[in-house]
Amino acid sequence: MFEKGMFPFDAEKMAEMFKVPDMTKMFETMKLPGFDPQAMMETQKKNVEALVAANQAAAAGYQDFFKKQMAIFEETMHTAQAQIAAMGEGMSPDSAAKQADLYKVAFEKALANMTELAEAAKKANEEAFAIVSARVKESIAELQALAPKM
Repeated sequence: MFEKGMFPFDAEKMAEMFKVPDMTKMFETMKLPGFDPQAMMETQKKNVEALVAANQAAAAGYQDFFKKQMAIFEETMHTAQAQIAAMGEGMSPDSAAKQADLYKVAFEKALANMTELAEAAKKANEEAFAIVSARVKESIAELQALAPKM
């Protein structure tokens, strides 16, 4: 029905192209005017490096976040144990006032801890975003530099 030379498309060559593990070799076989495969591969390499750096920054930030969370938990449990021990002494008007003060301090401490944790999470996200944002700006500048060459 179809002859092999009838169409310029050669499925065997296309299949061979996908067997090549090195993307630079694949792009070397493609000849497009104004297209620099090395520049594109270098750009993609920088993009991947930026994502790796952003993930490392986020991971470090969240590791700090989890350490703070554990420290807060341990401190809260220690304080709760002390309060429970103090409650065993019985309830008098004086001890009730002390407990009310302890609850107030505990509530204020919980708010301060939540603020501290929110700031730690914000910092982790900001660091990762700054890395990605800087790479996006670099990538746009690279594209603008390549545009006149095309």
